[in-house]
Amino acid sequence: MRRETAYKLAGRRHGEHHGTAVSGLQKEREIRFRPLPPNQVEQACSALRALRGLVARPSEKADTICVEYSILDYSLESLEKALTDAGFHLDNSLLTKLLRAFIYFSEDTQIHNLRSPERLLKQSNEVYIKVYDHHPHGDRDDTPLELREYK
Repeated sequence: MRRETAYKLAGRRHGEHHGTAVSGLQKEREIRFRPLPPNQVEQACSALRALRGLVARPSEKADTICVEYSILDYSLESLEKALTDAGFHLDNSLLTKLLRAFIYFSEDTQIHNLRSPERLLKQSNEVYIKVYDHHPHGDRDDTPLELREYK
C-alpha cells in the first residue's frame, strides 16, 4: 500500500502544521568574519537588517554578528551564502567550518522533517485492517466446517 493511501484512510493531513506549535523554529546563530577587511560586521549587520523577519546585531566577540531568524524563513547556510556572494569574507578556520557543517546539517534535517508527512503511529493497524477487509485475498478457507474438524 502506498503511504499516501494509508494517510488518507487514517484521516491524517500533512504538508502543513495546521496551527500546531512547533518548538525550536527560532534560531540564534553567530556568523564570524575575518579580521580583514575592516568594518565588515557593521556592513553585514546593516545588510541583514533589511531582510524581513531577521534580527542582526554585533556580538560581544570581535568580528562576529548574532542573527535571530525562523528556520521556516531562513537558514544559516543561505544567510552565509548571501553574505559571501555580497563580497564579505567569512572566517574559515577548521573549528568554524566544522561548526558550520553541523549547523547546516541539523537545520536541513529539521526543515526536511517539518515538510515530511506526519507518521502514523497509533492508527496504522486500523488502516491495514480496513485495506485487508476491502480487498480479496487467498487467506479464506473454503473447506466446510465438518471437514476441517475431521479427526
